[in-house]
Formats: sequence, structure tokens, C-alpha cells
Amino acid sequence: MKLDRIDIKILHELQKNGRITNVELAELVNLSPSPCLMRVKKLQAEGYIEGYSAQINVSKLGQTLTVFTEITLKNHRQIDFARFLAAVEKVDQVIECHLVSGGYDYMLKFVTAGIGEYQTIMERLTDMDIGIDKYFSFVVLKSPIVKNHMPLTSLFSA
Repeated sequence: MKLDRIDIKILHELQKNGRITNVELAELVNLSPSPCLMRVKKLQAEGYIEGYSAQINVSKLGQTLTVFTEITLKNHRQIDFARFLAAVEKVDQVIECHLVSGGYDYMLKFVTAGIGEYQTIMERLTDMDIGIDKYFSFVVLKSPIVKNHMPLTSLFSA
């Protein structure tokens, strides 16, 4: 399925507000409700829309700590990457994991109850013999800009 300008607009609006009514969405993308709903269903069926979720204001829940962690593996065989990912995937506090280029292998984003919990997790991971050579931690002090949407209109010039 090739996306057109209207599909991109629909995705753009839905990522800003997943609870928008079909009528409101149709108005924003200049369609009548029925064709708009058909397009949304097709975008879902084709896998462009994976689901809908609530964005939680974590600071309202209490004290939390966000840490970005650079991890370098000892070896770089496919089995080493797979073993590492299998272990990290089971850690609920890891909310993002990216294989990156540069001086290290992975960038992980942790959200924990505090520095003690983060350190306990890292000690457990390094003791598990999953191939971690070294890691560097970057504690987030403040997040002045956090966007929960992709710049779809600039990514796709349909």
C-alpha cells in the first residue's frame, strides 16, 4: 500500500490524538466520515497503525529516574547480540533499546524508581554473563523537550 497525502494527514492527526472521533478526524483531513473510517481501517489492517495507548505523566506518579545507558558488548557475533537482547527484553524498566553505530553497541533508556534500583538492575545484568563489556550511564536531570509524535509530514512528501 502506498500512502498518499491524506493517509499521512490521518496518521499525523491520530498520533496527536488517538481518541479523536472519526467525524472530527474526517473534518481535519477534509474527507467525509465514511471514506475516512475506511482509510483508518485500511491503515490498521496494513500495519501502519499498531495500536492506541495513553500517554502517562510519569512525574505525577511520584519520584522516578530516567537513565540513558551506553552498552558495549565483548563480542559481536549474532549469538552475542541475541543473548543480550533476550535478557534485556525481560527488564521492565528498559523502555527503549537501540542498536547504534559509533563507539558502543546499544543505547538503552531506563525508567526506574531511583538510582538504587537502576544500579541493582545493572549489577544483575553484568553478573548474568550476557556479554556486557562496559557500560556508561547518563542520568537525566530534566527533559525540557519530549515529543510523542513523529514528524510525518516532513518525513514523507506524498
